[in-house]
Amino acid sequence: MVFSSLLFVFAFLVICYVVYAIMPGIRTRNVVLLLFSLIFYAWGGPSLLILLVGMTLVCYVGGRLIERYHARRKLWLTFTLLICLGLLAVFKYTGFFLFNIQTLFGIPETIPAITLPIGISFYTFQLLSYVIDVYRGEVKAQKKFWLLLLYASLFHQCIAGPIIRYSDVNEELENRRTTREDTARGITRFACGLAKKALLANGCAAIVAEMVEKPESLTTVPAMGILLAAVCYMLEIYLDFSAYSDMAIGMGLMVGFHYRENFNYPYIADSVTDFWRRWHISLSSFFRDYVYIPLGGNRVGKLRHIFNLFAVWFLTGLWHGASWNFVLWGLYYFVFLMIEKLVFKIKKERSRGVLRVLRTGYTLVVVLFGWMLFYYTDLNELWIAFKGLFTLNGNALTDLSVQSEFLNHVVFLAVAVLACTPILPAIGRAFENLREKAASREAGGASKVAVAVYDVVTAVIPVGLVFLALLCLVGDSYNPFLYFQF
Repeated sequence: MVFSSLLFVFAFLVICYVVYAIMPGIRTRNVVLLLFSLIFYAWGGPSLLILLVGMTLVCYVGGRLIERYHARRKLWLTFTLLICLGLLAVFKYTGFFLFNIQTLFGIPETIPAITLPIGISFYTFQLLSYVIDVYRGEVKAQKKFWLLLLYASLFHQCIAGPIIRYSDVNEELENRRTTREDTARGITRFACGLAKKALLANGCAAIVAEMVEKPESLTTVPAMGILLAAVCYMLEIYLDFSAYSDMAIGMGLMVGFHYRENFNYPYIADSVTDFWRRWHISLSSFFRDYVYIPLGGNRVGKLRHIFNLFAVWFLTGLWHGASWNFVLWGLYYFVFLMIEKLVFKIKKERSRGVLRVLRTGYTLVVVLFGWMLFYYTDLNELWIAFKGLFTLNGNALTDLSVQSEFLNHVVFLAVAVLACTPILPAIGRAFENLREKAASREAGGASKVAVAVYDVVTAVIPVGLVFLALLCLVGDSYNPFLYFQF
């Protein structure tokens, strides 16, 4: 079950929140959330629920032991981390490891198929943040196992992120209040995310499939077709990932949880460094706080600093999937970050004017090629696609099918690009400021009309977005789920 499905929107979410709303007290409401979260996760495979519960139990016991036996807290932390990371490695990387051993030594053994639990990387990192923060003394160990399980399994973000740290929600687990404003904001945020996923991300995914997933060989795809597919995948992956974050943040607000933002319009970044401050913020900050800084960060010698960054980006790539293309993707960004830090010495200050345009253009080109690395798990296909982009496969520069595909979707692509910028939110904030000014005026019927019109429009927009999204979903449109690899 995924957020962008009719079953989830019409049945699961509605029933969950109706039952939640009629229950008295935060404790019973938490029980409702826990039960529905476990049902949601078990929908993808009931047996995999055992792993989630078991890993949460390990971290629960580990956190209690770390807090109780302070002198040996490093030992208990080590045991807990080894168990959790060991389970992650077994389920996610065993096949990858055995395949490479088989390829290297030519062993003709059949590699066992291991089902990858959906979202294991997300909830593992969440539990690790809890245990490490208990070790550091930043949070108290949770004394109620079922509340820690609620934190780990919350269906809002369990299978698709963002990575929510325990320290961000530990107070709200047992002490939160849902206001009308939060509910309204949550519904609007969820509606925007659902529309972004169903209307835009899925539309971009369909173009990618049409261009580079055809039955014929990739070598026959014109260069402009590969470029169009690369641009559409670039749009898709942002719109898809940010849409799920929007929906998670919105659903959290509806029940009183305030999750941090996970994306900040990364495609307007003016450097690769700036891009990674804006992209998947919860993951970037996790590696910064729990890997990079403990290794010494930049407060070490130059060679050690380079090694620290190498380790972070190697792990970042590997986290995204058990395939060499993801490792190369992580190291690809390591190289550009090193160039920016050591050669160009780019600062945090924003560039302006023509320089900003040039730097943003450079960043978009780097990111575009990076997403090609991310997309092609087969390195041979990746190489063919790279060559085809420069017509080195003997392929044409363009043809009528590519031109037709572009012209048929030019308006759609313009809207998708617009959705990747902060222009629409800025317009919304401007109208909201006008509404507040109109509401503050004591006299004038025109002001009251303006306020009423604004309120009606803001109430209708989420309904309209959900309606349009559901039309696409009812029409059985292309609806891929990108998070299976995680």
